[in-house]
Amino acid sequence: MAEIHLWGALRPAAGGASVVSVDAKTIRELFRKLEDTYPGMAPHIARGVAVSIDGRIYRDDWGKELPEGSEIYLLPRIQGG
Repeated sequence: MAEIHLWGALRPAAGGASVVSVDAKTIRELFRKLEDTYPGMAPHIARGVAVSIDGRIYRDDWGKELPEGSEIYLLPRIQGG
């Protein structure tokens, strides 16, 4: 079970929690379970979310495994140009 730290805009969808626990093996599974458990997060995830695992940011590698005991943060995806 992974502990996921949420940025401020996601917290209302999780009942105000700053951290939620999710049983997921990959980033893709994490997003799917978050949307199922907290439907209010779905629009944010659809717009784009980056995932920080132990300080490394993943933007498109949704098959990346979530190592046990890792520090995981969801971050708003920043568009560059």
